Order: sequence, then structure tokens, then C-alpha cells
Amino acid sequence: MNKVSTYVKDSYHELLEKVTWPTWSQLQQSTVIVLIATLVIMACIWTMDTASSMVLKFIYSFFK
Repeated sequence: MNKVSTYVKDSYHELLEKVTWPTWSQLQQSTVIVLIATLVIMACIWTMDTASSMVLKFIYSFFK
């Protein structure tokens, strides 16, 4: 039980004194970057999905 207590105390100490937390502006900037990257990736996936759907519909049209 002593090891668990030491682990919790050390973890708490590390979070308070050793971790460098981002400032509010850094957090906002990172959030905007993540949102933009998400939108770009979403657009790429949507484009590939639409293109593959059109190609498959074109191929299936030969077998009707």
C-alpha cells in the first residue's frame, strides 16, 4: 500500500510542478489548428468516397 501512496504523491507533484501547461492563447491556437486539419481530412475523405461511388456506379451500369 505504501508504493501506491508514493505513486499517487509523485504523480500529483509531477502534474503541479514539472508539467508545463499551455497558456490560453496557445490552447486556442492549437484548437484552431486541429479544427482546420479535421476539416481538410474530412474534405479529402468525402472526395475519395464520392469519387469511388461514382466509379463503382459507372462500372455497375455495364452489368444491368
